[in-house]
Amino acid sequence: MTTPMTASRVPIRPDWVKVANGDLQIDAYLVVPESAEPVPAIIVIQEIFGVNAHIRDVTERIARLGYVAIAPAIYQRVAPGFETGYTPADVQLGRQYKEQTKTTELLSDIRATAAYLNALPQVKTGALGCIGFCFGGLVTYLAATLPEIKVAASFYGAGIPVWSPGGGPPALAYTPEIKATLYAFFGMDDASIPPEHVDQIAAELQRHQIRHRIFRYPGADHGFFCDQRASYNPEAAADAWQQVQELFRTL
Repeated sequence: MTTPMTASRVPIRPDWVKVANGDLQIDAYLVVPESAEPVPAIIVIQEIFGVNAHIRDVTERIARLGYVAIAPAIYQRVAPGFETGYTPADVQLGRQYKEQTKTTELLSDIRATAAYLNALPQVKTGALGCIGFCFGGLVTYLAATLPEIKVAASFYGAGIPVWSPGGGPPALAYTPEIKATLYAFFGMDDASIPPEHVDQIAAELQRHQIRHRIFRYPGADHGFFCDQRASYNPEAAADAWQQVQELFRTL
């Protein structure tokens, strides 16, 4: 069975770049595969812990599959250069920064990242997707409303039915505006996402006839895809990785 740690080995070139959004310069981890032809690109949206080792690793895994991949620092406005691990203190600090973000600014930064990708000669114009984890899972749900994003993979985004960054209607209220094909992944032992929240998300996607699939993993906890966390679930992670590859192949 293919696992997240045994992704294809296309040669890659990782680098830190700056993505311009007006006067804001967003730090971003860009990984480009060696390819003779332009390829689709994927925006990787971080957890509350910044563009840390796990997010950089996921970005590299995606590039090894043959996609251009980029992880913009979505805390650039509130905590430039922030990167941390998974201790209780790290969680507290990451949540503090999350509470300072705003939906409009996050979507603006993702659109700027999409424009940056579309200007790269290595990128197949218009073939963009995104994937996000934890807080990034919720942001990915919102990003799926952007016309630039064709496919979106949202992992355990807590609070979708009840909250959105900066206040206002919850992320779920944006469902009618979703244009991408959306895959959403949930661990059914995730204390931060009650099963009824997953049911609400599934019902709203169905009601608005959004192209989507919902994946529920019994016995999987929050962060089940992250092999650097105690909650890592190899079986759920492996299956989710296969589903993500299926989704990306539609670009």
